[in-house]
Amino acid sequence: MYTYQNPVIKGFNPDPSVCRAGEDYYLVTSSFEYFPGVPVYHSKNLADWTLVGHCLTRREQLVLDGARPSGGIYAPTIRVHGGRFYMTTTNVSHRGNFIVTASDPRGPWSDPVWVTQGGIDPSLLFDGGAVYFTSTDTIGGRTGIFLCELDPESLERRTEPVFLTAGGGGRFAEAPHLYKIGKYYYLLLAEGGTEYGHMVTIFRSLAVAGPYEPCPRNPILTHRGMDAQHSPVQCTGHAELFEDHNGNWWMAALGVRQLPGVFLHNLGRETFLAPVAWDEDGWPAVAPERASGANDEQSVSSHRGGVLALTMTGPLPGEPAARCDCSPGEADWVSPSGPDFLYIRNPEPSRYLRDPQNNTLTLRGNGMALRETEGAPPVFLGVRQTEFDMAAQAEVTVTEDGGKGGLVAYYGPDYHYAVYLTRYGGVTYLRTVRRVHDLEARSERVQIYGETATLRIIAGKDFYTLYWLDPSGNPAELARGATAGLCTEGTASMTFTGTLLGMFCERGEVVFRGFGVGGTPK
Repeated sequence: MYTYQNPVIKGFNPDPSVCRAGEDYYLVTSSFEYFPGVPVYHSKNLADWTLVGHCLTRREQLVLDGARPSGGIYAPTIRVHGGRFYMTTTNVSHRGNFIVTASDPRGPWSDPVWVTQGGIDPSLLFDGGAVYFTSTDTIGGRTGIFLCELDPESLERRTEPVFLTAGGGGRFAEAPHLYKIGKYYYLLLAEGGTEYGHMVTIFRSLAVAGPYEPCPRNPILTHRGMDAQHSPVQCTGHAELFEDHNGNWWMAALGVRQLPGVFLHNLGRETFLAPVAWDEDGWPAVAPERASGANDEQSVSSHRGGVLALTMTGPLPGEPAARCDCSPGEADWVSPSGPDFLYIRNPEPSRYLRDPQNNTLTLRGNGMALRETEGAPPVFLGVRQTEFDMAAQAEVTVTEDGGKGGLVAYYGPDYHYAVYLTRYGGVTYLRTVRRVHDLEARSERVQIYGETATLRIIAGKDFYTLYWLDPSGNPAELARGATAGLCTEGTASMTFTGTLLGMFCERGEVVFRGFGVGGTPK
């Protein structure tokens, strides 16, 4: 048995799906309006995951033109069969459900095969010579989980969709994962919506088309009804059930880490892991022993369904690596590697010029502001914020009149805080903007000498603080914005992503040197 830390994948990484190839595990998550799409993580021990690529790296696979915030790619599923990997997902902004395949999950992945069964949250089951496809849809006036059979070679639909279930009574029965385990077909669902009523339910049948009976202990995982004091983890749901190479069972699920004491989160929905045991009646029990992170005996013992915690114990297939428990300021200050970077929608490659030898990135603006959603995407490159206390920093140079660019904490077009340089009449200025809903607060311009300044954003549990380093190298605060302004719960419409820390250029040519993220620098 090993003790491990949740979430096992931090920052905006929702809707996890897992497959095993021998003693290797691969996990994919949703990517929504960001490019490249569907990150692929690899692990040997289930606790430590490394980003090894993306499934959708070409425009032929991923069209995000006009994708609204939290549009694009929803809820992927990854499977391996006959030595080949399969990933199915939904592009809600372009054509719907599709499947791509690869001989190596690191890529390259094939062009899409489009599946004519609609809805969202598709999944695959390879059962002998049959291939079954499930999704959440509304057909013939019925809303719920539908199943069809695909041609094993072409992957095109060859049967009409069959209704399986509307779930166990919770709203939005979705995220169907169908498994053949022993003599039963098990259907794992998410219900209750992906907010604070989220839960995981499970059903089974002796026949793939049903009828499906519910587990008498449904929901088998949920944190609904648990307050912030008793559980820093909330919104648990949208899960995957899988067996490791030692015969132990696990569940990967999404959840959120709340800001302390409040029902708000800004890091996005993250990937959590829990051990699973099977009861004598053949139903799975999630986290069967009391999680070591829960701190209220009554709230847990009376709680129906499994409970996750930030620290858990289970029979991992390998020992977890030691995690840094250092305080902010003691953590390593590192530049993220290339695969971690995300663009907003489909990028124009000519606007991103890298010079690895000099550790610089030159961005060429296209006139699009971060707040704009129509037309070409803003010129932006960012990484997921993975901790409440975190910072981003870069040396920024604007050399031409009209140039504008800098650093941003970005949740979406209407929710971001930025510190940037502009240049007019041969003079360079510092400025900040804080945008929440359709309101913007802009600071007064601060003139600097020369063309270059080191800019810094420090994220905290209460505020994002925007700095520059003055000529003596001391951080000088320019503005701050409430962390609550970049939280999912405060957005005007439903959103599913998390905060990114990154670079942007609206106009002209802006050079970034030594961009890095890490613990808050001293």
